[in-house]
Amino acid sequence: MPTYEYECQACGARHEVFQGISEASLKKCPACGKMKLRRLIGAGAGFIFKGSGFYATDYRSKEYGEKAKAESTSGDSKAEKPKTDSATGGKGEAKAKPTPKPASAKE
Repeated sequence: MPTYEYECQACGARHEVFQGISEASLKKCPACGKMKLRRLIGAGAGFIFKGSGFYATDYRSKEYGEKAKAESTSGDSKAEKPKTDSATGGKGEAKAKPTPKPASAKE
């Protein structure tokens, strides 16, 4: 059930009322008792999804899953292998040589 906001045209009081969608809007102000209550248009609350079934992948077809799996397994054989350096004997990347520091005028 949504929460509606009402404002009294006579006294200016604002009220939030938790009522069903099919219920009639209120007319009588609870603060001053006059029949000048008006329902305001509000932004409302967002939807709250609970449980499973709200992900894009939940409604995909079996064919989509099979094609994706086939592409991922065929892509593994074509994947680039990491390059090795002959200086390290094929065991990873070569270590960088330290760069010489420039001589400063006075330290």
